[in-house]
Amino acid sequence: MQIVFEKPKALSDTPTHYCPGCTHGIIHRLVAEVLDELDITGKTIGIAPVGCAVIHFNYFECDVAQAAHGRAPAVATGLKRVNPDNIVFSYQGDGDLAAIGTNETIHAAARGENITVIFVNNAIYGMTGGQMAPTTLPGQVTQTSPYGRDTKTAGFPLRMCELLATLDGTAYAERVAVDCVKNILKVKKAIKKAFQYQIEGKGFSIVEILSSCPTNWGLEPVKALEWLRQNMIPYYPLGVFKDKEVSR
Repeated sequence: MQIVFEKPKALSDTPTHYCPGCTHGIIHRLVAEVLDELDITGKTIGIAPVGCAVIHFNYFECDVAQAAHGRAPAVATGLKRVNPDNIVFSYQGDGDLAAIGTNETIHAAARGENITVIFVNNAIYGMTGGQMAPTTLPGQVTQTSPYGRDTKTAGFPLRMCELLATLDGTAYAERVAVDCVKNILKVKKAIKKAFQYQIEGKGFSIVEILSSCPTNWGLEPVKALEWLRQNMIPYYPLGVFKDKEVSR
């Protein structure tokens, strides 16, 4: 019998801990599929963040290092410089990457570190109970903005792809979303390109993935994907913001 669909070899058999409807599982699978297709699992090192994906070392069959909150790009930098033949990627949420880790992210990109960053943006702090994040939308209700994010006091959300695209060291920056099958296919394509750029030594790559958080948004999974589509994508437009090869 011909096999047409199976679990990626780079994914373990461990059941994930994520909430029902969480799209981290989809993103994990896409990363694993890319590791399989590029045949790099055995030489890949992942960096686990502090956040919902804190124990993703249980789910990938590659080596994984644990980083302190926000320090994944710094840990990835050290591992890549010591082991330049290895493939190194960080997997981070918006709090880890764009709040406590903003400095680490920006300077890793500015240096042009040859690493890959998978950035999951769900516009909220997921693991700690749904507080306002740097990516929370204007007017969005969270545990710490019960009347909606007020830009007069809390400022505006950070658009990380746009910001990082201005840096000379960034080789590739693209924003994608997991709201539908068509876009999920684009997510995989972007992840694969980011890893390929690292293999070719082109420099810093980031794939920002708009994701849902049904639990902390207070929505059913399908409604959460609709909310993502109707609210997040207009504020965080999808597309390629930097591609060193195309811009030459």
